[in-house]
Amino acid sequence: MEPNTPVEVNVLNRDKPAIGIVATDDNHDAIARIALRANRRGYSLLVTYAGDSEPDSIEIAREAAAIVVPAPGTDSVDDVGEDQLSKTARDLGFPGVVIHRRHDEYVDYDAVKQSERTSNGEFYTVDAFSRSAGRQNCNVLVGIPAYNEGDRISDVVTETRKYADMTVVVDDGSADDTAEISRRAGAVVIEHEQNRGYGAALQTLFKEAKQRDAGHLVILDGDGQHDPADIPKLVERQRATGAELVVGDRFGEGANSDVPLYRRLGLTTINVLTNLSMGVVRSDAWIRDTQNGFRAYDKQAIRTLAETNSLGEQMSASTDILHHAHNRKYDIEEVGTTVRYDIENASTHNPIKHGTILVSNILRTVERERPLLVLGFPGFASAFVGLGLGYWTVSTYLLTNDFPLELATVASFTTLGGLLACFTAIILHSLKAHYP
Repeated sequence: MEPNTPVEVNVLNRDKPAIGIVATDDNHDAIARIALRANRRGYSLLVTYAGDSEPDSIEIAREAAAIVVPAPGTDSVDDVGEDQLSKTARDLGFPGVVIHRRHDEYVDYDAVKQSERTSNGEFYTVDAFSRSAGRQNCNVLVGIPAYNEGDRISDVVTETRKYADMTVVVDDGSADDTAEISRRAGAVVIEHEQNRGYGAALQTLFKEAKQRDAGHLVILDGDGQHDPADIPKLVERQRATGAELVVGDRFGEGANSDVPLYRRLGLTTINVLTNLSMGVVRSDAWIRDTQNGFRAYDKQAIRTLAETNSLGEQMSASTDILHHAHNRKYDIEEVGTTVRYDIENASTHNPIKHGTILVSNILRTVERERPLLVLGFPGFASAFVGLGLGYWTVSTYLLTNDFPLELATVASFTTLGGLLACFTAIILHSLKAHYP
């Protein structure tokens, strides 16, 4: 047998994720306990170890019907990553693998089942949902969407953990070692097998926060542009006001953000369009920084956002969340925060492309939410103008006995286009009223 070939003793159920664990010389009892609980619930156990020689606990793992996964070339437990366990689980046909590192705690199998239900059919690698006795209490959960942030994520996680009961990183299909570095820094990591987009990472965080019954979910970027020291400011404002959503503000009182001029102009345009799309006309009632991803959500917002299917999977999700909150009449507060733009190779998008996507999404949202405003009134105006041009056409023909073909063509298209827009607006409005 090859030295790095998994030894399959008894695979219980490939319909469930495998439980992965690292064996050492002193965790015999833990492996026996974890294997027993896993087997009783129909979960298979994958066990790996560091170095070329097997620790004594491997024999116990085999007796417990575990699948042994050698990790050649590793010298210590710290060197044993999740890649080998994940690869083996995928090769053996498991839908995912749950990594159990805290051997003195228990896997919350109810939470594992929830992870199965929210995986969308993709292979997944997650940390064990550990609990010592009962469900783990999490008041402030900080979520970090991350994509290829291996150079910066360790510092972000380390600083974030000072202000959070739990830090969760969603690795959105990174090609680098973002997930492994995040784990070493102390974060709970959820991995997307493929890059699904910023909005999809947010949806995963909302579901995770709901599952853990978090009192507050604070989301910040993984590239270091947001200052984790601002986390208490958002949470305290939420507690003081009872607002379902608190948004970081780069432009308001208490902000410390040197926003470049070109970006400030673009954000101003997007902010105006976003507020108008929500029907907020008075400027003093506007959200000043609609595209700031540094936000805090309370339990109510977490629950509804975890259950909704109205969020896009890309960067437009920030705007979709505001529409979600506005439609449910949530209170929205803003707090001045720090955003750094001097970070080398920060994960920023092309501002023109990003702005175009956001504007397109806003227009589609307005068309869907307010069809009478976007299509009905312009359509009526177009039809009215078309009728006027038609009257002019007929008058000209009667007076000159010369039929103005160009004017008649314009009148016809203007009238028909306006009527089509009006009928479309009425249909969309009816659909929205009956199927909100």
